[in-house]
Amino acid sequence: MRRRETGPDSEAGMATAEYAIATLAAVGFAALLVAVLSSGEVKGLLMSLITSALNFG
Repeated sequence: MRRRETGPDSEAGMATAEYAIATLAAVGFAALLVAVLSSGEVKGLLMSLITSALNFG
């Protein structure tokens, strides 16, 4: 039979592991965002949007 830990140290490393997973997810999302935003089609769309916003007034 295994003894179940219920003391304050039963989840001692969990916060670090959760931060590591969240950081990896954020890095993956940032890499995907860079890949999408660096494509020519999206660049052109963003530039036309910015140009039309600046020329609005």
